[in-house]
Parts: sequence; C-alpha cells; structure tokens
Amino acid sequence: MTAAEPRLAVVSSTDEQRWHEALLESPVSEPQLRLWTYRAAGVVFGCSQAALLKQARQRPAACELVQRSSGGGAVLTGPWMLSTSILLPPDHRLLAGGTVTSYRWLGVLIAGLLRDMGLAAHALSPAEVRSSTADPALGWACFGGLSPWEVVVGGRKIVGLAQLRRRHGVLLTSGTLLARPDWHLLCDTLGRPGADVHALEQKTTSCEEALGAAPLVEGFASALHQMLTDVLGVLPTPLSNPHSTPTRSAAA
Repeated sequence: MTAAEPRLAVVSSTDEQRWHEALLESPVSEPQLRLWTYRAAGVVFGCSQAALLKQARQRPAACELVQRSSGGGAVLTGPWMLSTSILLPPDHRLLAGGTVTSYRWLGVLIAGLLRDMGLAAHALSPAEVRSSTADPALGWACFGGLSPWEVVVGGRKIVGLAQLRRRHGVLLTSGTLLARPDWHLLCDTLGRPGADVHALEQKTTSCEEALGAAPLVEGFASALHQMLTDVLGVLPTPLSNPHSTPTRSAAA
C-alpha cells in the first residue's frame, strides 16, 4: 500500500459486495483486508432473503438495496457503521477449529478495542448465546439476534459478524455501530411494524449511545487497522473503485 491509498474506503453497499465476490472468484493465496464505511444508507439482505428483497423493491426505495452471498438477516449499512472484510486462504491458521471458532479472534479483538475506548464490551461465547433469549419476531434482522463471538455492551449488540466459505477462500466480515442507526428506515424498507423499531433500539447500542458521542470513524478505523494487521501481517488491497476517499465522522 502506498501513502496515497486510504486505509478506510467510503463506498456503497454494492461496491463492498462486488469486492467480496471478485476476490473469491480465484484462489486466495494470502490474507486480504479492507475497512469500510458508507456514503449513504443501504440494506444488505442475506442469501436466503430473496423474497424479502423482492418485496422491498416493490415499495418506493429510500435507500440502496443489495443481496449478499452469506447468510443471516438484513443489515442496515450507513455512515454510522464501520465494517471490515478479511479474506483468508482456506488453510489459514485463524480458521483452525471450525466455523464458529473462526469468528472468535475477530470478536475478541474488536471487543478489546471497544474496552480501550471505555465501553464494557465483550464477545459472547457459544454458551452465552445459548442461554440468551432471542426474539423470533426479529429473526429477519442481523442486529435483532446474537451469534457466537458477536460483541455486546450491557447485553445489547454493538458488533455483528458474518462469514462466507468458498473453495478458494473464506471471508470474515464485521460491522461495528459507531453512531445510532436509523432503525426506522430499516423497518420501513422491509414493511415492518413500529414495534420492531423499538425492539431493535432496545436490543442494540452504539458507541455514540454508550459514550455520549460518536468517535471519528477514521480514528476508530486506524486503531482497528493496526490491530488487524498485527494479527494478519497484511496491508489492505486497494478497491477497484479509485474514487473512494476517507471520511471524517461516523455521524451522517
């Protein structure tokens, strides 16, 4: 990476998904890393949510709609979120131990960074997830449920994780809520009732809510980038979009 290339890319959700697919089309020989935030709001549907996506496209669109190849519920992306994408060779040491264990190091790492900022964050073990009470009415939303090694503050989700396994490599992703998401927008886009907005507000939190102000996204990204490269020993691969530039604040 040259000095002119940003550590943080400001993209659309479609740009991000295209990057994922492009790099998984051929064998991944070494780790690849990218940190993202978003220039505008978008909803990224899981691979099994084609019917929900079709319904959403029949309504007046207030934001970008896209589908990803990995599973899980719909994710509301936007300037309030800092995301990471990590591509690993199938035999990489960090993937040893199976699908669930593959997440552990990433969740623990981000939880540690949040604790350094003053948040009482921790990554949930599989046992903690099994003992938690899920709301089946929120199963359509990624941040409506909990999975092993995702990060909570006071029992409320602040970091979501996902992965996609292909023959050529494995993609690990995370999304950290730096500022308050627009849950009204997500629920309106999917035609969900107002009760779901309230439920998502109760089940999630953000750095802004926990600290009283959203951290600068570029500062958070710089710290996370350093921690990830210490573990991976890599620098981020440039995006195919040469017009991506750094952003200054997690707030819209």
